[in-house]
Amino acid sequence: MDHSRTILRQRLRRRHRVRRHIRGTTERPRLAVFRTHKHIYAQIIDDSVGRTLISASSMDKQIRDAVAFGGNKQAAEAIGKAVAERAKAAGVTKVCFDRGEFRYHGRVAALADAARAAGLEF
Repeated sequence: MDHSRTILRQRLRRRHRVRRHIRGTTERPRLAVFRTHKHIYAQIIDDSVGRTLISASSMDKQIRDAVAFGGNKQAAEAIGKAVAERAKAAGVTKVCFDRGEFRYHGRVAALADAARAAGLEF
């Protein structure tokens, strides 16, 4: 079996293992985080209707101008702050955090801490 296929399969297993326990509702939607080497993305999703309510990424024009590189902790903190501000503007204050297949460490933890500091509860 190809090595890259094995790694992809392991990532998918981790993602499903985490998401098996997390379900976003209308009262408490899911804050999903996805990261690549160059960028980081966050979405607030209502799983009961299958709709993305709020999103922010390091590719957004305002954030891209504010940070030099989208794949570091500074960019993750900017995304966390932006998604929390957009959520509060939309009336969302409580979320459940979905780290996906990524460890709660580094950029993922920086995004979560910045979102908490900006007013999201989870």
